[in-house]
Amino acid sequence: MDVSEPASISSGIAQRYATAIFELAKEDNALDQIASDADTLMSAHAESEAFRDLVHSPIYSRDQQQRAIGALADRMGLHGITANTLRLMASKRRLFVTRDLARQLREMIARERGEVTAEVTAARDLSDAQRQSLAEALKNAVGRDVNINLSVDERLIGGLVVKVGSKMIDTSIRTKLDSLQNTMKEVG
Repeated sequence: MDVSEPASISSGIAQRYATAIFELAKEDNALDQIASDADTLMSAHAESEAFRDLVHSPIYSRDQQQRAIGALADRMGLHGITANTLRLMASKRRLFVTRDLARQLREMIARERGEVTAEVTAARDLSDAQRQSLAEALKNAVGRDVNINLSVDERLIGGLVVKVGSKMIDTSIRTKLDSLQNTMKEVG
């Protein structure tokens, strides 16, 4: 069996739901709210073990998942399109693709707005001023508005790793130290 198959199937499922949400939101002029919903779902998935258990665990029945995700959607203030889609996904036992769904929604909305997404890894969280400055610098470099998807990896020690499309810029201290170490091995 090809190991990429399950990921490909999940991605396809997420793509279909994301496309449906995107098209409905576009008709309803609700893309801004749906973008916010995608961010909320990504945050919930990253920060809440209980949320991850709900969407991934097979121990919950369809009905339990449907009621729970409906209550969570209301509490999170999700748009009706998103909330109803999540309920439908629960009834079909498809909540396990929630993170991929949110990621694909972000990408679709960014494309619609003419934006690109930069995957940024930093040694520590960036302030709003630093994010704005980085976004401006990247906008000047790529010629389009840039959304920053930030993750923190303290192992970098300092600096940033920025990926925009197929381009990557690595200014992390860790990479510089690794490079210096390799150079010293070649010399000695």
